[in-house]
Amino acid sequence: MMQEQVHVGPGRLPGELAVPERAAGLVLFAHGSGSSRLSPRNVFVAQQLQARGLGTLLFDLLTEGEARNRVNVFQIELLGQRLVEAIAWVRERGDIGAMRIGLFGASTGAAGALLAAAQRPGDVLAVVSRGGRPDLAGAALPRVRAPTLLLVGGADTEVLGLNRQAFEHLACEKRLDIVPGATHLFEEAGTLERVAELAGDWLLQHLQPAG
Repeated sequence: MMQEQVHVGPGRLPGELAVPERAAGLVLFAHGSGSSRLSPRNVFVAQQLQARGLGTLLFDLLTEGEARNRVNVFQIELLGQRLVEAIAWVRERGDIGAMRIGLFGASTGAAGALLAAAQRPGDVLAVVSRGGRPDLAGAALPRVRAPTLLLVGGADTEVLGLNRQAFEHLACEKRLDIVPGATHLFEEAGTLERVAELAGDWLLQHLQPAG
């Protein structure tokens, strides 16, 4: 695990980069409202992906000053732009710049991930949303070209409904998987492990080079 400073518009944002040997791709994480790169759920999923041979980058989407204003947490265009800038930062690096990129978004971060995927179709090859709000990506949904997996808890009924609505607007390869018994934070026994398993399968399927 390497401590990084991800270069974005306002300056630099702290991040954690982990790249296993011969990694199949690099997954950028977009955390949700009220969370950060230290989100225990995203950290857990990242560790599971690393164990399966995927690199991960967890970074804060907002500066400390921006995060203090709760309005910014729901500025989906801002979150999407930060991901676009982070992708550009990855591409400029000699060590990881050529890696195949996927995005993993949670809550509002999932909408930001879909916006970034729509803006960088040549770079983003797969998207996973965990308990996300893809509906907040709005008009960008039909422009997403990256294969997209929506993961929702079966007991998270309101968010499940919003995911079903957003799913209809996606024109890419797509799948909606429901994790039985899970609520919004996937705190129930075995549910987050199931998320990591499904996400890993999807990301490896679409990030591994053919052959």
